[in-house]
Amino acid sequence: MDTELIVICTLTGLINLIGALAYAARIAGVRTGRIALSFALFNVLLLVSRTSNGFLGPFLAKRIETALANGGGDALIWDLRLVLLAAAASVALGIVLVPTGQRVFAAAITFFQSNRSTTRLILRSMTPAGLATLRDSVALPSGETLRSLKGPRGVSWSVLIANAAAQGLLAVGVLASLYAGYLVPEFRVTASQMTAIVNGFATILLFALIDPQISALTDDVVDGSVNEATFRRAMIWVSLSRLAGTLLAQALLVPAAVVIAWAAGWL
Repeated sequence: MDTELIVICTLTGLINLIGALAYAARIAGVRTGRIALSFALFNVLLLVSRTSNGFLGPFLAKRIETALANGGGDALIWDLRLVLLAAAASVALGIVLVPTGQRVFAAAITFFQSNRSTTRLILRSMTPAGLATLRDSVALPSGETLRSLKGPRGVSWSVLIANAAAQGLLAVGVLASLYAGYLVPEFRVTASQMTAIVNGFATILLFALIDPQISALTDDVVDGSVNEATFRRAMIWVSLSRLAGTLLAQALLVPAAVVIAWAAGWL
């Protein structure tokens, strides 16, 4: 593995780790009673996660160009699969770290509520006291949490399947578009621009079908019709469906690239 591929996998891992931990902000919001503030933090992290894929473009595009120049296409597909594997591993790590993230977000929400300054919150996180809070917040999922998954999910299978599909498209969008450029080098600029279509469709799916369901469930917790334990289980299931979608991206990579290559030539 060369240095460039290590950088790509590391950046991919960080992006997906942030996205996986974003659900912990919702749990922290329910626990602290600061729903609106937790949603603000959630949306910031989600925005970072969903838009940061664009930063991978230049690194991956250079790899495609190098493969075209040197004839390294056979190795290229395995490089892209390794990137997807790094994404899935980071999502899995994020699920394990949800209890830690929940405690960190709860502390951040409490601090922001008192100080009303994002700058102070960021600076606080870098102080010895902030680092101590991070250290004290470290926790792993308990056996009780795992056993509780047998209870009511709090979210339907259709929502989980839609979330997995959307997350799979988001994971594969940039990679498939760029690999399509390798398959049809004469249309590689057109193929690369189709990333926005794939990611845009997935984002619409998330905002139109999944996010409203989670928001409604949050309201149910606030009005007392759903308990906090059910909400926490729902967030775990949503996180697991994100992992399933990221793993599904392995199967979607080549078919999606072929479809994009065809569409680029047809346009």
